[in-house]
Amino acid sequence: MSVTSEQRFGEFVVVRRHAEPAHVAELVLDRPKAMNAVSSEMARSVAAACEALGADPDVRVTVVSSSNTRAFCVGADLKERNSLSDADLGRQRPVSRGAYTGVLELPMPTVAAVHGYALGGGFELALSCDVIVADRTAVVGLPEVSVGVIPGGGGTQLLPRRVGAARAAELIFTARRVEAAEAHALGLVDELVAEGTDRDAALELAGRIAANSPVGLRAAKRALRLGHGLDLRTGLEVEDAAWRSVAFSGDRAEGVAAFNEKRKPRWPGSGDTA
Repeated sequence: MSVTSEQRFGEFVVVRRHAEPAHVAELVLDRPKAMNAVSSEMARSVAAACEALGADPDVRVTVVSSSNTRAFCVGADLKERNSLSDADLGRQRPVSRGAYTGVLELPMPTVAAVHGYALGGGFELALSCDVIVADRTAVVGLPEVSVGVIPGGGGTQLLPRRVGAARAAELIFTARRVEAAEAHALGLVDELVAEGTDRDAALELAGRIAANSPVGLRAAKRALRLGHGLDLRTGLEVEDAAWRSVAFSGDRAEGVAAFNEKRKPRWPGSGDTA
């Protein structure tokens, strides 16, 4: 893996742009001493990093990873929360929410690279991604009811979309932690890989995705996200709108030409020269 640049957002978030795999960015949660517990400062940084990534047309795939060897992210910073008054907590809510919506609303495909603990808000950051790659050390869960709250980073909405309403209810109501093998069997994570290989596997997957049309990738994600949960007829209209947004694009013309000429596509405006 080859990194072309690093940009720090505050103290706790780093964005890396990769030369290999090309057109892949990595949003690194980098608060290792706190196992990436999401403080207000870290939440602001995640949101800012997502805003920058979303505006970068060269990024086709974003991988969300962790610099801590023991955890992807343990969720909200409860030490900080313990110091907040009710008024402080109310003011902090939009800040916290901005981190989760920032990842969820990234326009390009996203892959989470999960190892160790991914609990509460940490698991919600992973759930906000399109694909979750986890290694065999992963432990995931939404334990919020055990501390008197509920999942507030999208968990009550994203988890049922993955595993169904009844299974999501059981997991949220019991607040139980789920180890990697069961998490994979239940569909809480999508790919299960050997210990210590989650980041490499996620970047490899991101590279395979990024080889495809950037226009097509963003339109496909839009259709998948907007169409989910709609009745079939309405969902097909969402798909048609997304199709029309790419059907007359330079990427479509180049993709068809490359197929017929038996060569690798050079996607317009992407900087590809090979």
